[in-house]
Amino acid sequence: MRTDTPWSTLPARDHLLAGAVDAAGAPVLDVVVPVYNEEKDLEPCVLRLHDHLVRTFPYAFRITVADNASTDRTPQVAARLVAALPRVRSYRLEEKGRGRALRTVWSGSDAPVLAYMDVDLSTDLNALLPLVAPLISGHSDLAIGSRLARSSRVVRGSKREFISRAYNLILRSSLAARFSDAQCGFKAIRRDVAERLLPMVEDSGWFFDTELLVLAERAGLRIHEVPVDWVDDPDSTVHIVRTATEDLKGVWRVGRALAVGALPLDRLARPFGDDPRDRALSGVPGGLARQLVGFCVVGAFSTLCYLALYSLFRLGVGPQIANSGALLVSAVANTAANRRLTFGVRGRGGAVRHQAQGLVVLAIGLALTSGSLAALGAASGSPPHSTELAVLIAANLAATVLRFLLFRAWVFPERQDRDPAAPEAAPAAPSAGHADDTHHERGNLR
Repeated sequence: MRTDTPWSTLPARDHLLAGAVDAAGAPVLDVVVPVYNEEKDLEPCVLRLHDHLVRTFPYAFRITVADNASTDRTPQVAARLVAALPRVRSYRLEEKGRGRALRTVWSGSDAPVLAYMDVDLSTDLNALLPLVAPLISGHSDLAIGSRLARSSRVVRGSKREFISRAYNLILRSSLAARFSDAQCGFKAIRRDVAERLLPMVEDSGWFFDTELLVLAERAGLRIHEVPVDWVDDPDSTVHIVRTATEDLKGVWRVGRALAVGALPLDRLARPFGDDPRDRALSGVPGGLARQLVGFCVVGAFSTLCYLALYSLFRLGVGPQIANSGALLVSAVANTAANRRLTFGVRGRGGAVRHQAQGLVVLAIGLALTSGSLAALGAASGSPPHSTELAVLIAANLAATVLRFLLFRAWVFPERQDRDPAAPEAAPAAPSAGHADDTHHERGNLR
């Protein structure tokens, strides 16, 4: 996984002004059509897409043909289209791979909104404006067409329908994906998001889409879904078995990277206040409301885990030992969950220190709960189990308040924003891996 993204966190989203973009000479939308040996379908596709955009799209646009090392007459067809249509350009790559083509063209584009669609135009083009509108308005970061939405109208064989639904079920169960259709060839992304997200995406083939969406979703970016009308292309050249195998390998690789915190997804976080609901919270320190909600949710599950462990340990040992063991196990899990979910700390940096500080907070909670049990034993002798649990719940509530304050102020202190007057850091020098990618993906722009 590439983790050397040089930029800071994303700025707040802004509505793209067509006049300002047009004055600079850059289009608002750059639609990429990746192709490999498509001499037959390329020209009808581009002409139909160009005509649709001229008639219906209210902003300046560009169509980019990304030729993935075609060996037929596709380059000649692309050159003819470029000569005939001023809003069309062609990019030639010497290696195959849809992901490689999209990464290369999107990385070099000057348009603030980047999109792509398959050359067969299986997706109804009437969905194109609804796809990119949330990105232009600043509402969303990415947008995808969905063939699996309830209101979508899809015509395709049962075999492809089964494979598509099975694949998305795998994503939901293994990577906890919430988007509905990973592989529909109809997607868009804001350029500022692509600049930070693309260097983290490793795949250069068909899994590129899925990896892009999973990382964006895990980083908390907003993904807009558009129900589409879609008609299957019976002449599709996609090799289903080989593609499925590569996709499953990608699922395993991405899942492992997410599990060990190997991806710096915090670099993709939007600043607090980007959401209008945040700005409406007057007098509340930045992040406090979200942290309280996250802490309460984690705390509720931790308390249930603690009580279950206490009841289990109590079957074989005394109340003090059972309380200490249950508190230790649940506290380690609580610190890890709050680190990731409540305070947004990702990656392995500082994890040991955070757990050590969490154990100090645990000691305070242990003192409160153990002291409460000792006081109960002194007062009642041998209290019933239900009374022990009631006392422990009350003591844990007091410990929880103190735990949140210590977590927020000491264990996970809020990061200070950069001084806006400070000069922008220079981009990091490309790594050897990037240098190789640049060498291999270099193409000729016509």
